[in-house]
Amino acid sequence: MLVWFLPLFLVFLMIGLPVFFGMLAAPGILLMLNGQERDLSLLYRNVYNGMDSFPLMAIPFFMLAGELMNRGGITMRLVEFSQAMMGHFRGGLAHVNVLSSMLFAGLSGSAVADTSALGSMLIPAMEREGYTRKFAAAITAASSVIGPIIPPSGIMIIYAYVMGESVAALFLAGIVPGILVGLGLMIMVKFMADRYDFPASRNRSTWGEKGQASLRAFFPLLTPVIILGGILGGVFTPTEAAAVAAAYAILIGMFVLNTLKLRDLPDVLSRAAMTSAVVLLLVGAAMAFKTVVSLSHAPEQLAAFILALSENPLVLLFLINLLLFVVGMFLDAGPAIIILGPILGPIFVDLGIHPVHFAIIMSVNLTVGLATPPMGLVLFVASSVSGERVETIARAILPFLLVEVVVIFLITFIPAISMTVPRLFGFVN
Repeated sequence: MLVWFLPLFLVFLMIGLPVFFGMLAAPGILLMLNGQERDLSLLYRNVYNGMDSFPLMAIPFFMLAGELMNRGGITMRLVEFSQAMMGHFRGGLAHVNVLSSMLFAGLSGSAVADTSALGSMLIPAMEREGYTRKFAAAITAASSVIGPIIPPSGIMIIYAYVMGESVAALFLAGIVPGILVGLGLMIMVKFMADRYDFPASRNRSTWGEKGQASLRAFFPLLTPVIILGGILGGVFTPTEAAAVAAAYAILIGMFVLNTLKLRDLPDVLSRAAMTSAVVLLLVGAAMAFKTVVSLSHAPEQLAAFILALSENPLVLLFLINLLLFVVGMFLDAGPAIIILGPILGPIFVDLGIHPVHFAIIMSVNLTVGLATPPMGLVLFVASSVSGERVETIARAILPFLLVEVVVIFLITFIPAISMTVPRLFGFVN
């Protein structure tokens, strides 16, 4: 079943069927062809069961926090802070784009929210500075994948839920890889800026201007500190931390900065609900499919096939990275983790790979898939925001994808990149 699922799923996507229905229709048809009609009820019943989880409630709360901060003008403060720090470099606005994504990642944990919020501000600004629209859209899409890597991360919450890992450990393990992706993109921007003579967006800021920008960004930058500090200190669970983040966003938006109005809340809640519904429906569909697959022998067969390829864990990690990269081109990261995590995770743990290390390998790889042609979700969001064709953005993003692939392999073969921080905090041995 697992072998035929992806081709059939792709056929449904090509004929325009929504992803959620495609993820249910593909296994449903395969069950009928296998004479397992009685398992259909199990498939569809588990859509709800897959979403009915306290840990997954963190996702809509983090989505809400991101929407509240965006509507309250907090995103603009992060951009201003980034401009004060990096706007004077050649290719300044491109650097600002990347740094803003790294900072915004600590607020929402969503690549889609990052692309939408920052793209609507920075893509037009970059065009006015002389950048091509395709480049502006490409760097926005490429840097947005940092969102689900640096905590808080919805994808890592899903992984922890499916695999029984510590959310705090995964959050900590994602910090250095996320920063590494950002630095890699900045290096590529510098190379391209020197080659194509990109402009600096402003003169070097004075220390006073930097201090003023830092003060304006103080409350937004405090958000990830509150989230991680509360989780690591045992004050609240990740789900409670997400609720605290949303409450904090309302507090600073309405009462401290006075940039969020009561009349804004219905639209903010509606947008957060719509975004969360998309994610959770995909999670439910993936959980349902995983349940049906577990009834067959597909996981055991796939595990045996992988182990037959090589006994060397490093070779297998290389091959699995290739597999995940291809899967990420077509399937959203959350459903891919739910379907493949329980199959691949135990294999590599048995081979001596730490489960947190493998979680980061899988999460980062599939996250990069969000910006990878042909079905990368943030490519379509960037296209919608910029007005540029998806195909054009897909070509322009290739140099940045190359950087992210290099980072993936660094994370894969240098475990200390992801394991050092959680080890320092005592979450892994």
